[in-house]
Amino acid sequence: MTTSVTPPTVAAPRRIAALALPALVVLAAEPLYVLVDTAVAGHLDRVALAALAVGGTVLTLIAWLGTVLAYGITGRAARRFGSGDRSAAVAEGVQASWLAFGVGLLVALGMQLGAGPLADLLAGPGEVAEAAERWLRVAALGAPGLLLAAAGNGWLRGVQDTRRPLWFVLGPNLLSALLCPVLVYPVGWGLTGSAVANAFAQTVAGGLFVAALISERVALRPRPAVLRQQLMLSRDLLVRGVAFQASFLSATAVAARFGAASVGAHQIAVQLWFLTALLLDALAIAGQALVGAALGAGDAAGARALARRLALLGAACGVTFAVLIAVGAGVVPGLFSSDARVREQAMVAWPWLVALQPLGGVVFALDGVLIGAGDVRYLRNLTIVAAFGGFLPAIWLTYAFDLGLGGIWAGLTLFVLLRLVALLLRLRSGGWAVVGAVRG
Repeated sequence: MTTSVTPPTVAAPRRIAALALPALVVLAAEPLYVLVDTAVAGHLDRVALAALAVGGTVLTLIAWLGTVLAYGITGRAARRFGSGDRSAAVAEGVQASWLAFGVGLLVALGMQLGAGPLADLLAGPGEVAEAAERWLRVAALGAPGLLLAAAGNGWLRGVQDTRRPLWFVLGPNLLSALLCPVLVYPVGWGLTGSAVANAFAQTVAGGLFVAALISERVALRPRPAVLRQQLMLSRDLLVRGVAFQASFLSATAVAARFGAASVGAHQIAVQLWFLTALLLDALAIAGQALVGAALGAGDAAGARALARRLALLGAACGVTFAVLIAVGAGVVPGLFSSDARVREQAMVAWPWLVALQPLGGVVFALDGVLIGAGDVRYLRNLTIVAAFGGFLPAIWLTYAFDLGLGGIWAGLTLFVLLRLVALLLRLRSGGWAVVGAVRG
């Protein structure tokens, strides 16, 4: 049965905030849980902490697959919702959930076979790799739930329901944060207890999102044609993500060649950059949902106006972060390191980090606009060109001419500037604003 609705296509700042703020909590829940998990494991011994670092890196990559899936499904569901067909929007969530469950099962099974070789590759043979292997085999059992939760976040954001994702993610993570120290210490499972708590949280969260789908009373059978469309969308987002990963891994590799102080300072600056990017991603998620809904409703003018408003909000948030980071220049690096040389090198990157905030604010907001519009192929091609034509050449020229940390961060600034210019040109062209329930 088709349920017709007429969602609003003009989004006031209050409506944007109503979508962005719960999304921010959902985005922050997993990193905060990882901090708790790290603190618990850190009091076992250094081997346990090192093993968790290795295993956690792999789990982060799995979570990244979930983010790709969620971003893809949000725009598709939002278009259906905007066209007045909520049932069709939820049906997109059904197919995304089948896709998530299938990939999650493959990951869980693959880790039972590949956890050992993967841990050896990352940590080198030894007790750390052995502990990481045990942790990964258990934690990977939560992969189906992790990816189901990501798909659930996607379709619920698409229908502009931000309340349920908030509780479906926050509740299990809080419960797991309480369960983790109990299983590790009084129960005596050690690092395995951490993995059990992790898998438990992901499975419960996935189950809650599946229950939400069932409550919508839509057909739950797989539809291969829709699955193929979603796979193609996820593929483009995945390729885009690989370009990002290659760029930042190269930057870290070059920073390491300038010495321990340089790579330590680079780590401080880049983690702050990732933190502000995470905060701004909440605004991008609101853009995905609202722009998709506007285009689904046939309101191209409203979508373009919304894109301009989101760009201005992104810039305003970026300016705010820039001021905070500039003011904290004399304090923040010292919170991460007592080494005077590291703090000195951090000051080399700091002006670039400050300057990047307003630029990044606009870029992240417009990324969300184009993902919501389904203009993912353009984003994929843009990221590849900016990464391999701008960022990576700048990084390796920095190494060749011994330009130090300043050269690396100049390269990052070039990367963001190239994307900003191309996104503004795309926004001005209007070619992204294709109306209809499904982008052709």
